[in-house]
Amino acid sequence: MTTWVALLRGVNVNGITIRSADLSALFRELGFTDVTTVLASGNVRFRADARAADRPALKATIERALRERFDYDAWIVLVSLDELHAALGAYPFDAEDDGRQPYVVFCSDATVRDALSDVAARLDPAEDPVQVGHGVVFWSPEKGRTLDTPFGKVLGKAAYKKSTTTRNLRTLAKIVDAAP
Repeated sequence: MTTWVALLRGVNVNGITIRSADLSALFRELGFTDVTTVLASGNVRFRADARAADRPALKATIERALRERFDYDAWIVLVSLDELHAALGAYPFDAEDDGRQPYVVFCSDATVRDALSDVAARLDPAEDPVQVGHGVVFWSPEKGRTLDTPFGKVLGKAAYKKSTTTRNLRTLAKIVDAAP
């Protein structure tokens, strides 16, 4: 059994409302165990008899079930708890800087991560600190500027909707610490 984390994109914003209890129920109906939702932003920690090689099929199953149950264009990034824990521990910027947001951008597609890396290489690191990690992009924008920094504008493009989602380090810590 592997502990997985489904990071849902765009949940409980823009009119897409899914209650945590309903989300948990769906994951249990799919046969997953130790299902725990964390916060109301679409974070589901669960156990499944699936290995990393099974990730594409598992991701597709969850997305299809979300679409059918909640009637929205569902996209998730699926990571193992170990991968999430590694990303949390590898954050390269000052996570305690009160003037910045400590973000991790999860990418379900290596090509997208590489494209974001190419964008980041052309940015001013003082304005938009970005660093690529294993399966993720670390980002530390100034508070209040998340949507208007050059990197924030790139992340907001429709081309990245299906394969990325961003989480704050505090949220990731809560997911890691969540007990089933």
